[in-house]
Amino acid sequence: MGYIEKCIESVSFADEIIVVDSYSTDGTYEYLLNHPRIKVIQNPFKNYTAQKSFTLNQASHDWVIFLDADEVVPDELQHEIVHTINGEKKHVAYWFSRKFMFQKERLRFSGWQTDKNYRLFRKSKVNFSNKRIVHETLDVDGTSGVLRNKLIHFCYKDYESYRSKMLCYGRLKAKEAFDKNKRFSYALLILKPMWKFFNSYVIRLGFLDGIKGITICHLDALCDVERYHELQRLEREEQWSTVFKTMP
Repeated sequence: MGYIEKCIESVSFADEIIVVDSYSTDGTYEYLLNHPRIKVIQNPFKNYTAQKSFTLNQASHDWVIFLDADEVVPDELQHEIVHTINGEKKHVAYWFSRKFMFQKERLRFSGWQTDKNYRLFRKSKVNFSNKRIVHETLDVDGTSGVLRNKLIHFCYKDYESYRSKMLCYGRLKAKEAFDKNKRFSYALLILKPMWKFFNSYVIRLGFLDGIKGITICHLDALCDVERYHELQRLEREEQWSTVFKTMP
């Protein structure tokens, strides 16, 4: 089940806790069903934006804190969230910076040091943008702020889990690019992953993370390799579909 128990415990201050499960088979759904404070709903996974839009629609309160199952709200951030919601509300949405954890050790560089995401916002003032189906973002009707304390993201559980996540991201990015009529090229297949690794490992100081940095930067580059392989596959599938349609 990963870190979901810690995630749920860290939002125990919320008035309601809703979890959307995409038909997991590792016992997570059964655990959630027996939890006294959780409303669990199963919904098939199409892409990240569709799943999060569905989840947001289930909330019955206007102020929402939105977490992935591998994210945890530390005590300092909990207090800041409650103070922000109960105090003078200057903004309708708030960015959270994140502290990335490689298993039990912090990942300080490797391109992640400036990462931030919308995690606290008013349901009535936002929508998940349909321009992306992975690395989703919000369209916000109003101003945004940044909370001072950081969310903890347990991004790396083990090699195979992170690799599977990167391959999934790559395939979704390919679908996103294909729908925007972007085309495959061998040059991009070679150069994009090389640049991604160089940028994360050298320019964004991944080498300072030691072996962790090599692993993360390599797997992040693998995402781009999968992206262009999948884009090539989608183009070939489209071409064959066109051929069959034109056959007598």
